[in-house]
Amino acid sequence: MIEDVQSLLDEEQEQMFAFQAWARSTDTFNYATYHTLEELEPPPLPSQIYGFLDFYEGRPIYVLKFSTGGSKRPAIWIDTGIHSREWVTQASGVWFAKKITQDYGQDSTLTAILDSMDIFLEIVTNPDGFAFTHSKNRMWRKTRSLTPGSACVGVDPNRNWDAGFGLAGASSNPCSETYHGKFANSEVEVKSIVDFVKSHGNIKAFISIHSYSQLLLYPYGYKAEAAPDQQELDQLAKAAVTALASLYGTKFKYGSIIKTIYQASGSTVDWTYSQGIKYSFTFELRDTGRYGFLLPASQIIPTAQETWLALRTIMEHTLNHPY
Repeated sequence: MIEDVQSLLDEEQEQMFAFQAWARSTDTFNYATYHTLEELEPPPLPSQIYGFLDFYEGRPIYVLKFSTGGSKRPAIWIDTGIHSREWVTQASGVWFAKKITQDYGQDSTLTAILDSMDIFLEIVTNPDGFAFTHSKNRMWRKTRSLTPGSACVGVDPNRNWDAGFGLAGASSNPCSETYHGKFANSEVEVKSIVDFVKSHGNIKAFISIHSYSQLLLYPYGYKAEAAPDQQELDQLAKAAVTALASLYGTKFKYGSIIKTIYQASGSTVDWTYSQGIKYSFTFELRDTGRYGFLLPASQIIPTAQETWLALRTIMEHTLNHPY
């Protein structure tokens, strides 16, 4: 239970205003504070191994592609911020991008991964919702689409995927935070990823990063049945959270979504798993409730650093266990 939410909000805003700046390079960008959408576009990164994909039909939102080879190689997808209020995920995503560009050629594991696979990193997966958290409602979760016949706005983009869509674990009420939408893939934020995954056809790992609760989750969320690859996914999750804990001692629980946290239908990784992407995982980053979605900016870099160790573990396993 957060005792004084307003004081945390005030502190967060003061810190952001103090360090607000739009930067064009890793040398001037402040990774230890939260940033607005404008400050994150385009991402302030060196250009030696990445390219931009125009992902949202003319909107200035980008997916970063880290690649040292040709197109349609095996790939890993990482997205952050599908729930707009989870600011630490977007902030961590920017740090991951810097880490990838700086460590290529220095870290043998990452170098081996990028020499054989592409990494797609989407830092602002829910841009309209994210902008709304800065302008109107810091705790906004959903998209900002309009629902005909309802005064309530938005769909939960992590209940909008075509995997158990509309079953228990999502709401049919447009005013609910877990509203699943009128139909699967109704949200442009979801449909764009669906189209990309299907057109690419060679994504081997898909990792969606959320906060909070300190969990590493794998399918299924909409049913209690064990995933066919449950044993391997469980072993890999254990290895990943062990690596994560090695830096600061942060403890993560791991397991299937439905057994570890709650039933959730129409979720991202249930859909990606149904598309044959074996290594489909959801992270719930720091913390376990003291600050919740209002995690202090002082924890951004430690959160990103420890999460990177888990991501690296999953990516290395994906490289070494082709399918």
